[in-house]
Order: sequence, then structure tokens, then C-alpha cells
Amino acid sequence: MTDLLRSTWHEPRPPGAPRWPRRDWVLVAVLLAATVLEGLLRPDLPWRVLSVVVVAALVPTLLWRRTQPLLMLVLVFGASAVIEVLTDGVAPASYAMAYLLILPYSLVRWGSGREIVLGAAVVSGKLALTGFLGHTSAGDLFGGVVVLFASFALAAAFRYRAGARRREFDQIKLLERERLARDLHDTVAHHVSAMAIRAQAGLAIMESRPEAAAEALRLIEAEAAAALDEMRAMVHVLRRDQPAELAPGQGLADLPKLASTSRPAVDVVISAEIGDVSPSVGSALYRLAQESVTNARKHARHATRIEVTVAADDTAVHLRVSDDGDGGPARTAPGYGLLGMIERADLLGGSCEAGPEPGRGWTVRASLPRAGAPA
Repeated sequence: MTDLLRSTWHEPRPPGAPRWPRRDWVLVAVLLAATVLEGLLRPDLPWRVLSVVVVAALVPTLLWRRTQPLLMLVLVFGASAVIEVLTDGVAPASYAMAYLLILPYSLVRWGSGREIVLGAAVVSGKLALTGFLGHTSAGDLFGGVVVLFASFALAAAFRYRAGARRREFDQIKLLERERLARDLHDTVAHHVSAMAIRAQAGLAIMESRPEAAAEALRLIEAEAAAALDEMRAMVHVLRRDQPAELAPGQGLADLPKLASTSRPAVDVVISAEIGDVSPSVGSALYRLAQESVTNARKHARHATRIEVTVAADDTAVHLRVSDDGDGGPARTAPGYGLLGMIERADLLGGSCEAGPEPGRGWTVRASLPRAGAPA
């Protein structure tokens, strides 16, 4: 029980409390009009002028019920308690005072844990004072407690629901950021790796074939420009509070672009019909193949060839990327790239695994359903 009270006491305010929405102004205007009409049309209203003035003066507190819920509740319940003592429980007795139920609701919905505890104490004190002075019967007092408890429970339910939705959105944002991080690693690492290879080749042939070195510089410039464009696109999405473009940028049709004649040579073979493959699956397969080629170029020592093969059956598309290099111990521990590949395949309901071949080389195998993960 102590732990529950301590956790409640330290509960922060929920974010996103609206400030003076139009519907609150409408509510205040309607309540003010109802208070005045009740004072004019109800001759049996005790302390008519005082009741109308007090209720009309306290109604505007509803405008701050979300941003300052405890202060507004203390003002209204405190003022009503003082008036009740001064008039011996007669005023205020306006029907418009029913809006008091909105303040306990707002306290639990928008207040911090500390404010909720203090506000509950204020409300309890007000009810205890009413019962002690005998201004209401035991049955009416019990009914008031039940109504207030229902108001608290309803506000707690809406607060929990809003918190659950907020946590769900946060999780979605986190997953999207992870995807962006994987895309950043996959695309930029691929371009940087290509630039490094071209630079090494240019340095090696610079003296014997100056024209080939110039061609390598042009290729490096193109790879750098592509990497910069992709980084700018992703940073634009991260900086702006707007939905990201959901259409995949590259897919299975772009796999032939990975082919290269520079050592190690990359051969791409697509031996299946891929026209009906889901765009998300095609994009994921392209990223998996791109990351696998990048890893092979980085870590496959003495490799002469990298083979990228795509096959398919009625339900799934299968990707295989293998090299003939000497993997060695450095390739046995999975890094962020391989972990990202496994996560990406798992998100789409598929699988991805990588490991050394029995004789020589390293192979990445991935299988994804044609339509992606089920909803």
C-alpha cells in the first residue's frame, strides 16, 4: 500500500492538456446563462442573489480545469464550503452547481499524482464538513460519495487509455527510428564502402593509367552525392513533424544495380517471377542484399566473387548472398548490420541467417513471405 501511494504521489501530469479549447468557452457561456435564468425563473431559490453571484463567479474556473486542476478545485470547493458555513447550509443551492463534478474528473484526468492526493483530501474534507454540520442527510451524503467516486473512476479510465495510446505511439516511433537507423547504416555504409574501394583502386592505377584514376574519382563523387541525398532525406523526416513517405525507395527491380565487375565481382541472378511481391518485401530484400554485399566487401578476405540469387515459390521469396572469401574469426560475431537484417526480416514475418560455408566463403540466407507480415 505504501508503494502504491508513493508511486501515485510521484506520478507526473499527462502531456497534451488542451489550453482553453473552444468547447470550454461554450460550456462556460451555457452555464452562466443557465445560472442567470435559474435565478430569474426560480423564486424558491434560497439566497437567490448570493447563489447566482457565487455560482456565476466560480463557473469560469472551468477554463483552467486542465492546466490548473488542483487550484480550481480548491477555489470552488473551498468557496462553497465557506458559503455553506455562513448560510448554515442553505446557499448556494443552484442546480447549475452540478458542474462541480467536472472538477474532480479534471483533477484525476489531468493532474499530477501529488495534485490528485491533495485534491482528494480537499473533497473528502468538504464532504466531512457537510456531514459534521448536519447540512445533509446520511443517504444524500452517501450518494454524493458514490457520484464522486464514479467521476474519479471515469477520469482514471480515460487517463489510463490515453497513456496506453501514448505508449503505443512512442513504441511505433521507436520502431520507426530503428528502421531509419538501419536504413542509414545500410545505405550510407554501402556508398562509403564503394567509395573506399574506388579510392583504393584509383591509387593503385594512378601512375600507370591516369584516365582510370579520373574515372574512379567520378564514381566516388557519384557515390558521395547519393549518400548525401539519402542522409538529407532521412534527416528531413526526423526533423519535421510530418508523416514519412511510406513508399519504398528501392526494391527487387533495383537489385541488378548491385552488380559490379570490380573485385570482388558481384553477380545478381533473379530466377523467379517477382512482379507480385509486396513493395515492403521487395524493399527489405534489397536492403538485405545491399547489406550482405557491403559486409562481404568489408570482411571477405581474398574473395573474388559475390553471388546474389533471388528465388521464389508460391508463398515466399528467398534471397541468398554468398562469397568465396576467407571469412575467418572476425566474421563470427554478429554486428549491428547483421542484427538489423535479422530484425528487418522478422518484422515482415520472415527469417534471416548468416554463417560460414563448410569449405570456404560466407552465406546469408533470407526468406520473406510474398505479401509481408500479416496485419
